[in-house]
Amino acid sequence: MNYIRAVIIAIIVWILGVALYTIGLTIDLMANKELQGNIVVALAILPLSMCGAKVYYRNGSLANGLVLGVLMFIVTAFLDGLVTVPFFIIPEGGSYSSFYGDVGFWLIGMEYVGVVWWTSWSVARSTTTRQ
Repeated sequence: MNYIRAVIIAIIVWILGVALYTIGLTIDLMANKELQGNIVVALAILPLSMCGAKVYYRNGSLANGLVLGVLMFIVTAFLDGLVTVPFFIIPEGGSYSSFYGDVGFWLIGMEYVGVVWWTSWSVARSTTTRQ
């Protein structure tokens, strides 16, 4: 597994996810802005993580998709602790424990890992089908 490549891709996916979360907070659709931002991220993480995994596997890597997904999620959770929580959550009255203790965070994380894992399987299957 190319760890540096995986970390860079995870950082790019995280940046796009935070940007979309921020945009989701600014749109006036729901009374609960946090829920609205989480819904935007939950929907956006599907194509973002899929594209990230496809970019990772583009060079024919045989890395385990579950391991890749978990690594990418760990990078994301670490960046959330460094940036998202202090700059977005705490100013709104939240805390690290409220952020990491939120079921929505873990559901989005499971979605992230699952989509990367499924994409790795899909890419491997399409590669063997073409040969």
